[in-house]
Amino acid sequence: MNGLRFRPASSADLSHLVRLRDDAARWMHSQGITGQWQPGELGEDHFHRIMADAEVWIAEADGRTVGAWELWWEDPDAWGRQPPTAGYVHRLMVDRAAAPPGTGRRLLRAAERRVAETGRGLTRLDCLAGNERLTAYYLDAGYQVVGHKQGKPQPGGTPKSFTLLEKTLAVPPTPATSPSDESPKKPDGDVENPWRAPSPG
Repeated sequence: MNGLRFRPASSADLSHLVRLRDDAARWMHSQGITGQWQPGELGEDHFHRIMADAEVWIAEADGRTVGAWELWWEDPDAWGRQPPTAGYVHRLMVDRAAAPPGTGRRLLRAAERRVAETGRGLTRLDCLAGNERLTAYYLDAGYQVVGHKQGKPQPGGTPKSFTLLEKTLAVPPTPATSPSDESPKKPDGDVENPWRAPSPG
């Protein structure tokens, strides 16, 4: 299993997305991380709503779904109202039983490329306050801690506190893709035209 291919998610992927989220939550619990995600917390309706309002991406290897992430163009609950200069990564998920090592980092890079191609120069994300292991993972990927959010609303539970991180992207905006107040145009959802991740460098 070498190549990863990425494509926008469709309604046919909803059950796979729920499986990835629940498996990730169970893995976190097995690692002693019990305060962030809970199995059964999000259903297909959550991902269907995100597909309508933002983007959800699927990673495939050998015809199997091995990862996914959400990409939002605004996140006022965590970051407040912001100018359209960033993309916000949420629910980066990897199938640990099937994905090759390093898949999570490659998904993150793919999300960053998608943000950059829209002309936005920052990728932002958050992680549960006190989750030092996950914070270190993102710091190692080039992110910086830029703040904290107390009492952020959660889709499946009570509000929680989060660490806010961002990364300046290597590809700056160009005049042809300068930021606007509108969300970027969604990519073609045709699964026959996915884009492939470059081989790890």
